[in-house]
Amino acid sequence: MCIQSLNMPKIMAATNLVWTVFLSFLLSASLAVSVAPKRPVDVPFSRNYMPTWAFDHINYINGGSEIQLKLDKYTGTGFQSKGSYLFGHFSMHIKMVPGDSAGTVTAFYLSSQNSEHDEIDFEFLGNRTGQPYILQTNVFTGGKGDREQRIYLWFDPTKAYHRYSVLWNMHQIVFFVDNVPIRVFKNSKDLGVRYPFNQPMKVYNSLWNADDWATRGGLEKTDWSKAPFLASYKGFHIDGCEASVQAKFCATQGKRWWDQKQFRDLDPQQYRRLQWVRNKYTIYNYCTDRVRFPTIPPECKRDRDI
Repeated sequence: MCIQSLNMPKIMAATNLVWTVFLSFLLSASLAVSVAPKRPVDVPFSRNYMPTWAFDHINYINGGSEIQLKLDKYTGTGFQSKGSYLFGHFSMHIKMVPGDSAGTVTAFYLSSQNSEHDEIDFEFLGNRTGQPYILQTNVFTGGKGDREQRIYLWFDPTKAYHRYSVLWNMHQIVFFVDNVPIRVFKNSKDLGVRYPFNQPMKVYNSLWNADDWATRGGLEKTDWSKAPFLASYKGFHIDGCEASVQAKFCATQGKRWWDQKQFRDLDPQQYRRLQWVRNKYTIYNYCTDRVRFPTIPPECKRDRDI
């Protein structure tokens, strides 16, 4: 009894230390998870989407859990969300056109329905066999775009599906590739920059011919002997606040997971990943183009693009 009583304080201290370390680990783990977008829920095509044009150029696979868009010399095709949304998290698994894809564009984007439209763009620009795809992103606010950024991807997007996502709330728009942030566009209304907040957007996906500009500024034309070109889609995740086209606010504003404080900015790890993309894979950034923009666009400083 004497020996046990002498060691008890040390045992209790050791136990408390273990619990402290364990609880700290749980806390840090929960914080790490909390700043990542909520895990997407993959659903069949028909749950959230419908064809837009050239219906006969869409192939349905595995009961509609996967589709292929077909482009030939006659037409491309596309699809759009059934609903319109004010804020949310939107993602798509896409496998790009394999082989010689020069002149083609595979797109995944959000857009409002009026002349002064808001738009959030992923555009994948095809290339000659053996050359990498270029991913172009853009943000339109109040009808103004010209905010192009281009990167090379760090993998071959034709070999397997990869997830491309948009997180959009009142504070920021974040573009993700496989959960790696590749671009952020912060709300800079206080700097005189329009921000998309009161125009609901639909989600669009399409495959089309753009050989007047897509590959080397239009120097490389689509080789129709390689047609049909096929891009594959699955996942079809939408987690947004559905609203009518005329709506100016979301009824659940401030109550959804993407509205919470931890999603108002990237966390330090996400900024490190973003910087990695900028340093290694960025090939064009409008923020650093002094020919087009002699004066640095004000949002670029807030987005940490310069």
